[in-house]
Amino acid sequence: MNEAKRTLTSKQRIERLAAWSIVFAFGVMGLKYLAYHLTGSVALYSDALESVVNVIASAAALWAIRVSHKPADQDHPYGHHKAEYFSAVLEGVLIVLAALLILREVWFAWQEPRPIEQPWLGLAINGGAAVINAVWALLLIRTGRRHRSPALLADGQHIMTDVVTSVGVIIGLIAAVVTGWHFLDLALAVIVALNILWQGWHVIGASLQGLMDVAVDHEETLRIRDIISSNSKGALEVHDLKTRIAGRAVFIEFHLVVDAGMSVGDSHVICDRIEDALKAEIPSVRVTIHVEPDDEAKLPKGTVAVPFA
Repeated sequence: MNEAKRTLTSKQRIERLAAWSIVFAFGVMGLKYLAYHLTGSVALYSDALESVVNVIASAAALWAIRVSHKPADQDHPYGHHKAEYFSAVLEGVLIVLAALLILREVWFAWQEPRPIEQPWLGLAINGGAAVINAVWALLLIRTGRRHRSPALLADGQHIMTDVVTSVGVIIGLIAAVVTGWHFLDLALAVIVALNILWQGWHVIGASLQGLMDVAVDHEETLRIRDIISSNSKGALEVHDLKTRIAGRAVFIEFHLVVDAGMSVGDSHVICDRIEDALKAEIPSVRVTIHVEPDDEAKLPKGTVAVPFA
């Protein structure tokens, strides 16, 4: 009951943040386009265009999060956790598209240069949008990591990239206005585009890793081994430990060696103890244990602890 309640609370919090992310994305997009409209700056245009991607990506993230939280069914017996990775891949593709559109605008502006108008007002508006984005991105990243939500995490990381971009654009445009070197506007737009391309590639790569059933990292593997070992009293050995990550869910499977004369009921008690300990430490974990007799052990007899082969 407590686990179901905790899962429901996690789901509600993630969905609520994803929905509000769309609202914030629209608001920030409006502010940045206002700044671009007032100044005509290509660098501010590049910053505003990335906000359009934020809106689309936030909507995709909300869809993916809702799908991923659906319970397992006959067609998807292992659940829908990987839906969030598709959202993250889409976000990466949109980021790359935004970068190409920025470079296209730079080319047109190079052919027909235009002065920057009302720069200080535009920069102030863009700065306010950057502050809003920074606060929101930190909240999304922290929550995404806590609840193992790839879509929420990718959304927060992308917004944080947008913040870094905005800061760079603001600093560069201040220099352009002060020095009168208006070519800095185009140079900044190019830098923004290249940075966005890099981030897009990073988001796509990380999401594809998730779709490929990547294992938990080394530190988490050691923690899992410790939990299993300390709760395996009565067993003889643990071997063939395998893990994989699917969205917020972690799948763990291993072989548990017991005395050949042990009853099914007694071996089941050990399995339940291990499974309960893993669930208490790792949210959304799925555990599969294959019980084997002692002639399947990979280590010599006489070992006192419950070792890993």
